[in-house]
Amino acid sequence: MDRGNTRTYEELLDELSGLCGIQSDYYDIFGERHFASSEAKKAAVTAMKVKTGSLDDLREEVSGRQGGAWTTLIEPVIVRSVNEQPLRLPVYIPVPPDEEGRLRMSVSLTDEQQHKEEYVIQGGGISVEEERWIEGRRYIRTTFTMEKVRGIGYYEITVDCSHPEHVLAGGKRSLNRRGRVIISPDSCYLQPELQMGRAWGLSLSLYGLRSARNWGVGNFSDLDALAGWVGRLGGSFVGINPLHAIPNERPFGISPYSPVSRLYRNSLYIDVEKIPEVKNSEKAAGILTSGSFKKKLERLRGGELVEYEETASLQEKVLRYAFAFFYERHYRPNTGRGKALRKYVSEEGAPLELFALYHALRDHMKKTYDASDWRDWPPEYHDPRGEAVKNFRSSHARKVLYYQYLQWIIEGQLRETSEKAGQRGMAMGIYQDLAVGADGGGSDVWSHQDTIASGIDVGAPPDDFSPNGQNWGFPPPVPGRMKETGYDLFIRTIRKNMQCSGAIRIDHVLGMFRLFWIPRGMTPGEGVYVRYPSEDLLRIIALESVRNRTAVIGEDLGTVGDNVRESLRRFGMLSYRLFYFERNYPDPSFVSPENYPEMALCSVATHDLPTLYGYWRGRDLEVRREQGVFDDAAFYRHMEERKRDKTLILSALKDRGLLPEGISEEADQVPEMTADLCTAVYRYLSLTPCKLVLVNLDDVIGAMDQQNMPGVFSEYPNWMRKIPLPLEDIMRDERFEKVASGLEAITESRV
Repeated sequence: MDRGNTRTYEELLDELSGLCGIQSDYYDIFGERHFASSEAKKAAVTAMKVKTGSLDDLREEVSGRQGGAWTTLIEPVIVRSVNEQPLRLPVYIPVPPDEEGRLRMSVSLTDEQQHKEEYVIQGGGISVEEERWIEGRRYIRTTFTMEKVRGIGYYEITVDCSHPEHVLAGGKRSLNRRGRVIISPDSCYLQPELQMGRAWGLSLSLYGLRSARNWGVGNFSDLDALAGWVGRLGGSFVGINPLHAIPNERPFGISPYSPVSRLYRNSLYIDVEKIPEVKNSEKAAGILTSGSFKKKLERLRGGELVEYEETASLQEKVLRYAFAFFYERHYRPNTGRGKALRKYVSEEGAPLELFALYHALRDHMKKTYDASDWRDWPPEYHDPRGEAVKNFRSSHARKVLYYQYLQWIIEGQLRETSEKAGQRGMAMGIYQDLAVGADGGGSDVWSHQDTIASGIDVGAPPDDFSPNGQNWGFPPPVPGRMKETGYDLFIRTIRKNMQCSGAIRIDHVLGMFRLFWIPRGMTPGEGVYVRYPSEDLLRIIALESVRNRTAVIGEDLGTVGDNVRESLRRFGMLSYRLFYFERNYPDPSFVSPENYPEMALCSVATHDLPTLYGYWRGRDLEVRREQGVFDDAAFYRHMEERKRDKTLILSALKDRGLLPEGISEEADQVPEMTADLCTAVYRYLSLTPCKLVLVNLDDVIGAMDQQNMPGVFSEYPNWMRKIPLPLEDIMRDERFEKVASGLEAITESRV
């Protein structure tokens, strides 16, 4: 029986949340089932900018979503395989019964080079494949077929439909809709050297790299030197932390995984002394030769932790003078160098404009109102396209250009480093990392408020290592709004991060399928999962991967489900397998090398997990107990499990003939990790069929503490630890030669 308007608020909310992609339940890592509460559903739906205030609001929203694509003429974005041709595009038209024969439909398709094709159908050429009645109006579905085969890329489609007598919608006899068609390859790019062979690389946190010439933070020149050395050892790539723009301010503005923008990069990685304007500006050069500068520089280089604010401040003084020189000597007279910046700004377009405008505004608001977060600015500045912001832009054009100049410098130095790695014969060169999202107070969210949820944070439900769950502190995109905008921000983000990269790791690739939403004011245990259009998103990644010649690694750790990994395999994305977690569950023994998948990157750990030396000692467990994450009972339980796991590691190494001479397979007899034992673990990984093996620099040099301790904020110096050895000593350290020699089988596979 149709209950019509008799359904309760709760029933309508349940249906609406389902239509919006909210999962009604999920299973946690312990196998326990959790059901989404009404409060969480309402908060999540409201965050999508959906009306939930009354029963009438819910009825209206449910009714609108039940129609789906039927009321849209064409969908805002249509994603198809390049092999799914001829291209068939569904069109939905409101038309009275038996009147479709008098419809006139024109379709135009424009490619990225602005080549336009137009088609017209009329006089009975529109066939009815399906019809549906929605709120008393008849809709038909027809399919427009384009016989010409088209290549991968982005196309703009425009559909006009009219009837000579009948009103189709909105009091008009014609309808018009513009959308995007995306034609994608079926697989991501993989370097020719790796299609039959394998490769290894070195990973590190670039910010923590010491050298005799950097300013207390690793920079692009350090990365260039390191890449050259890794290439000489036989490595094919260097993996680094995300280079995304961050505030560079403690305590919450230093994580590379909580950026203000994923589109643009952190100026802290610039080699300032390499910029031509720094060399040519008397004022900039004068700072570099001053006694006070040299004293600060010596202290920043010698410190055990990265001093983000001080390094950024020191850079800022020099960069401002360098830009002033550039502006007067190159930009205003429009020299070749000035034209190069103008070309870069033009090609980047609105995204760079808004990023630079945000930072100019942020400087002003911080000085005027002590407000860095745009949500704390005066309300008239919340709209990036509003009059107040336009007026600010007009009166601060030079400040905006300064931030555009910095991004131009960054891209130039990073591109040079990447190209030199390729010229040295490194198959992949630079392997970059893409964070899951951007901070709610940053430029990406300020610029794209229409596609980002409000009042919601992304995180993870409680698990064994984070009993209280995790709140990552940034808002998620709204799935429906992503589609309505043609996936514009997503496309730009993927594309920008693949530039200058031979490989990219997508952090928490599960986010392509679903994200864990935590309504503001609720705990992670009260969060809900929201589904995302994974097929479309993976196809976009594949398209950008092929265009940028960038291999893709999907970080698929945790409870991801077989469907996720199968989708990654189908699109040629490498899985991400960590030695610590590859077990014969429910048996805790370690998976044999031959049972690792071929289409994968394998390593020991990540920045969020203990180093080999820290793992062996239980340093991560000690810190968690010190910080109150574990009580004594949990600590001793985990320590017993760790003791068991160390014995299992030694047993696995012995079974492969890799146990170093003189070392027992009993953990009690091996109290400390050693260089030989570390090498043996990586040799174990070299026996897998995995396409890529990633060696963690911190493991080789014996670092005890990991870069980030999830769930621990107060005392632990997350994202601040410097690598104990300077770059110059690293490149002379025999331990790396030893590990590299243990990976010779991988290098030989490419020959």
